[in-house]
Amino acid sequence: MMKPFVISLALAAVVAGSAALISFRSAPETCCQLQPNALPPKGCVFKTVYEGDGLDPSFVLKTPAEVLTSENRAYDWMVNAQNSDGGFAAGSHAAQNVMDPHAAPSDPATTAMVSMALLRAGSTVKEGRFANVLARATEFLLKAVENAPSDALNITALTGTQIQVKLGQNIDVALTAQYLSNLMGRLPCNDPKHDRWMNALNACTAKIQRAQMANGSVQGSGWAGVLQSSFATNALESAQHVGGLVDEKALEKARDFQKGNFDASTGTVATEAAAGVTLYAVSGSTRSSAKEARHAEEVMERAKREGKVDQAAPVSSATLQQAGLSKDEAEKVNTAYNVYNVAKVRAQSDEVISGFGNNGGEEFMSFLQTGESLIINRDNSWRNWYDATTARLVGIQNNDGSWNGHHCITSPVFCTATALLILSVNNDIGTLVAQGATGG
Repeated sequence: MMKPFVISLALAAVVAGSAALISFRSAPETCCQLQPNALPPKGCVFKTVYEGDGLDPSFVLKTPAEVLTSENRAYDWMVNAQNSDGGFAAGSHAAQNVMDPHAAPSDPATTAMVSMALLRAGSTVKEGRFANVLARATEFLLKAVENAPSDALNITALTGTQIQVKLGQNIDVALTAQYLSNLMGRLPCNDPKHDRWMNALNACTAKIQRAQMANGSVQGSGWAGVLQSSFATNALESAQHVGGLVDEKALEKARDFQKGNFDASTGTVATEAAAGVTLYAVSGSTRSSAKEARHAEEVMERAKREGKVDQAAPVSSATLQQAGLSKDEAEKVNTAYNVYNVAKVRAQSDEVISGFGNNGGEEFMSFLQTGESLIINRDNSWRNWYDATTARLVGIQNNDGSWNGHHCITSPVFCTATALLILSVNNDIGTLVAQGATGG
């Protein structure tokens, strides 16, 4: 039996009538009652305990021994990289050759990325192997948010960091928001610090939404700004999942921007905001379309059970309308379904993965987005992705346990955190599947 762990749920029952992937039971502490086959009321975080026995064996993957060894070496290195203020540093874009993790001031983006990696390792600010490290890092992030001017778009006075120059000036906000959402999903709603976390999360989402441009991207784009916009989209989805104040129209625009970078009918990729690199664009398109693509599949599966559509009917705008969606909704989710299914293949192709040459932090982030997308969409091909990607990462790990980029984002702290998020993604299957639920 797999060890239970707490996750947050915004999940209707996992498609009845098809092979169940996950079973859930109520934890002792809940914020509200969840009705069968229904999403929680808006603003409610519902706690569940993940039941390992309920997983389809074909979807679960025990961490291979060589990956565990790699992870533990990296965790040991990462803990020693924490600065005295609780934060972590990527360093300046002007000093990409500096690999000392303590040679630069802590920045929120890197601190949030490390915190998400340690959270995925099974710790929280309350308990676990890295509880003390996470508690200090979380305090650093909360202070950054609370001390930032309310009208500012970022939460730090630092400029010119590797992460900002390569991804975007406001990437600190997006990654901090995503970490806070993930943290809140693992702790009781009645925790004494819950309101402080929620206030900080809402401050971040407000900044993300104010920084959104007319086309749905985030202003202050860096060298590969499509990744900043993609992680901002992820942050809004995660915040909405735990009851944060998210403008649904802003989230829809953010998703549309990412989907618009890939034409599923022709395979054409818009790479203007991706530094000309196909991988960055298609990984963002895959990640931002995964939830809506899953919605299309769930709507069709339910309609087939109810006899509304033929058992052999494919997903299309017409069949989705037949299944009960409005014309506009059917066209929207059908587009996402097509983008997801074509982009996921392109994102994993050898020509795309190896096309840019040496790995940098941007590549690691793109690999992460692709893998999370597959799990969110309950796509069994995630195991093939995991095997190939972890083998690639284990093979290039440094002797001291870290990873560093060979171009652009070279920071060993940021790259190691992202690599750990990839290696340990199988720890978060329950959370990612729950976050992808749409009630379809």
